[in-house]
Amino acid sequence: MGTAVRRQRAPLTLRSLPGRLREGLDAFAGHSPSRFAILIFTALVLLFTLLFSLPIAAENGKMTPLPDALFTAVSVICVTGLATVNMATHWSDFGDVLVFIGVNIGGIGVLTLASILGMIISRRLGLRAKLMAASDTNPSRLHVGPVNEGQTVRLGEVGNLLATVAVSALAIEAIVALVLFPRMLAVDVPPGEAAWHSLYYAAMAFTNTGFSPNAAGLTPWAEDYVFLSALMFGVMLGAIGFPVIYALARGWRRPRRWSVHVKLTLVTFGLLLVAGAALYILLEFDNPKTFGKDDVLGTIFQAFFLSTMTRSGGFSTINIADLHGSSLLVSDMLMFIGGGSASTAGGIKVTTLAVLFLAAFAEARGNESMEAFGRRIPRDILRLAVSVVLWGATIVAVSSIAILQITKAPFDYVLFDVISAFATCGLSTGLTAELPPEGVYVMALTMFMGRIGTVTLAAALASSVRRQLFTRPEERPIVG
Repeated sequence: MGTAVRRQRAPLTLRSLPGRLREGLDAFAGHSPSRFAILIFTALVLLFTLLFSLPIAAENGKMTPLPDALFTAVSVICVTGLATVNMATHWSDFGDVLVFIGVNIGGIGVLTLASILGMIISRRLGLRAKLMAASDTNPSRLHVGPVNEGQTVRLGEVGNLLATVAVSALAIEAIVALVLFPRMLAVDVPPGEAAWHSLYYAAMAFTNTGFSPNAAGLTPWAEDYVFLSALMFGVMLGAIGFPVIYALARGWRRPRRWSVHVKLTLVTFGLLLVAGAALYILLEFDNPKTFGKDDVLGTIFQAFFLSTMTRSGGFSTINIADLHGSSLLVSDMLMFIGGGSASTAGGIKVTTLAVLFLAAFAEARGNESMEAFGRRIPRDILRLAVSVVLWGATIVAVSSIAILQITKAPFDYVLFDVISAFATCGLSTGLTAELPPEGVYVMALTMFMGRIGTVTLAAALASSVRRQLFTRPEERPIVG
């Protein structure tokens, strides 16, 4: 008879510690990629909170209070753009560099970031890292595993996707900065400051953050259509999502070969952009505090600019508090929807909205399945879309109730800033800057939950996926 030989682990030594640590992290990442990503994201927030608290990070050389340091760290890593301090005057040069680095780290996405870190840990792009990155491009993989469709990017192409993320981010930010630089010189900004601010604005545009490095904000360029168009260009490319950028880079001349995900994203994104601009023109053309003072061309352009920025961009040429209540509600809806999946934008994502409408159309026509562009969309995608909307609405409702109770502020202002935090948009009515410490913590948690994504959060909280080997008797409740 053979004897079983138990494999004994080598004794732990200082030399073997890095290898053991790498093995442990790799095992944890493979067991739960979403939890590992959230752990990395939380660690980054805590690290940047510590850095922002340092006296060297503040212009006055004093320690920044914990609520402000924490809120800034969350807003930077979550690429939100909301602030409780004046971002242009409170931070020193060191603090500004931290903001610049932080938004670029946060902008590449939770799971994609964890994938790259996992790749560094294992020194190769292994299967687990590929699964994590693939989950970022298609969140449904977190629930049902790899799916047999090409709506985003295949598992074998994840290495190319990660390269596309890095290259596209650098290239787009560089192009936007090159356009902004001469426009800054035109308003007598010193060359050195213009070069730094151009890079800063370009990063804030592509990452959909919206911070401004100068106290006047966009006021010097409020009527500079070239400057504002460059910002819109960066925001839209960041908001459509890396899988869409990857697909367009591979074959923009052959739209027939685009996946359903790419087509749904581009069509829905474009429709919302035009619809938002049309509603702003209709609702604000007679408002002298916003668009009423502009000519026809100026009103149309500013309406498209605001429609773009409410998708998650965060820049504004007007005072948001001056908008009519109806326009604030339109902005709430646009911010809640957000941009494309696996993008620097927040919200429930445009494909989620598209799937819900496709389900409604299929139900109205009596069709058993949803279809788009000659393809059938499985029912589990609809369940996922409904879950995302419900969880998002729940987060917004709970946060709004808490902020209302804390501040007693007007409901429309509270709802606007809470949705802006959840959707990592960054536009504000001015409420966020006046929040007490307890309100600051509530908004910081809202930003964090909005950025990591409701799908990722749900997958992280689920202990395991259960396979049910039986079905219960069917009964239909009354709906509607």
